[in-house]
Order: sequence, then C-alpha cells, then structure tokens
Amino acid sequence: MAAPQRPVAEAELKLLKDPDARDNYAIVLRFRDRLLKAGTVERCYRDLFKGKVDIPPLFVEQMVHVVLRNILADCTDTLTLRAAEVLFREQKATIQDGHVLLADLETIEMHASGSQYGNLGRLIVEAQGVTGKTSLDVLERANAESYWERESRHDTVISLTYGRPALDGLCRVMEAWILHFLKVKVAITPIRKIEEPRWAWHIGLDAESTAILNSLWAGEEVDTGRMRRILTLLRLEFDAPAEMRRDIAGRSIYLALASDGEDAVKMKPQNLILNLPLNEA
Repeated sequence: MAAPQRPVAEAELKLLKDPDARDNYAIVLRFRDRLLKAGTVERCYRDLFKGKVDIPPLFVEQMVHVVLRNILADCTDTLTLRAAEVLFREQKATIQDGHVLLADLETIEMHASGSQYGNLGRLIVEAQGVTGKTSLDVLERANAESYWERESRHDTVISLTYGRPALDGLCRVMEAWILHFLKVKVAITPIRKIEEPRWAWHIGLDAESTAILNSLWAGEEVDTGRMRRILTLLRLEFDAPAEMRRDIAGRSIYLALASDGEDAVKMKPQNLILNLPLNEA
C-alpha cells in the first residue's frame, strides 16, 4: 500500500503458496499495469477493446461506473442516474401490463427466495422454471427522491416503455457518454419502430440486439419470440452530419437494447464508442 505503483516481479508472485491467491494477484496487477500505462480510466477502457479483453468483466463494469460518476457528477435527476446503472450493472427484464421493466439482476437473484411486494411495482421473475418474488418499487417522478436512500441497495425498478422518463434518462446518459469519449454531439430519441426499409447503420447495445438487427438488415426472417426480446428502439442523429462517414452523412443511426434467452440485459456501452460511423478525417 505504501507504493501501489511499484513493479512486482514474477518471482515475487511465486512466493505466494496459495495458487488461487497467486492467480488473483496476477490478474489485479495486470489490470493495474493497464491503468498506469493508459494514464486515464477512459483511455484504459477504450484501449481494452483493441485486442483480447484479458481482465474480468467486473473490472470493465467498474471502469464504466467510475467514468459515469465523472460524467454525471452534476446530475440531480434520479431517474437518469438509475438508468445509467444499465450501462454497468446487468438487469432482469420483464413485461408487465404492457410495460418493459428492468430490475437489478444481482438484487433479483439475492431475493429470489421471496418477499413481500412493493407498493408501486410488482415484479415476478421467472427464470429456468423457478418463480421468485421480489419487493421492488418502480421508480417514477412521484417517488424519484427515494432513489438517494436506496442507491447502494439497487432495489428500484425502471420502465423502459416508450414515453417513460427513465427511457429518456437513458438516452441522455448515452448522449453524454458519446460526447465524453468522442467529443461528438448526438441526439438520441426513442422510437416505436424503424420506418426505413433499408437503413444506413445500426448499433446493437448488447449481443442479442446486435444479432437481431444484423439479421433484419440482411433480410432474414426473425421469429416473433425472438423479436419480443427487443426492449427498446432508438434513433441517433449527429448534430453535425460532417462528423459522420461521408457515404451516410445525415442519415439516422438506429440503436436497440434487448434481453437474452434468460431475460437478462447485458448492455455493452463500448459499442457506442467503437461502432459509430465517424468521419475518420
């Protein structure tokens, strides 16, 4: 602790008798060395995806969390702050009375054994044939301030239904994320469907939505059950079309977020940085 940046030789690691401890220290030191070499968390995060990702997913998520803490330091809108958690914490999706609800996956799993329902939100999670009942409140404008006392518990639900404030909050977070990393100003808005039959560009915000959008763009049939995994569709537009690739400058970029076969939502915010069609000039 006295010299957290000092080099650690492999011979020192071998002095640790516990092989698990030795491997864990090696992973942490590799991550530390990446951070030191990059100089900033942002640069470390971006450089990470240029090759093989050799650090645990938890470390990647923590970097996203740290960066968002910086980006949203002056944000006081709790629905936006809760929506930001989607970028670094896995969520559990459920459709209830036509609403798309997201709850923190880790919290759901912790309380899957059952408890009393919340006042506003009633979430029933069905995973692998097991039904778990969790006491969670849907965060809306009326109870938004309760987020401050519950932030670290991750026990609030948000609705990504079209027109709901949390979805708008997620759009603002993604706009700020892109501006912070790429210095490009964009506007992201929710849409009900993609009107263009042959759109110019799309970005899946997770592995499932990427695969579905790729199939649709290629003209392939996607069965109804799989299409239902799409939780929200968004349109992204550049403030300055000249910052886009010249062949599609001024065209809309479409985004999608989906759940996987187990209703988990695993967003990849790096896709917004790596896959935007920027004018390389």
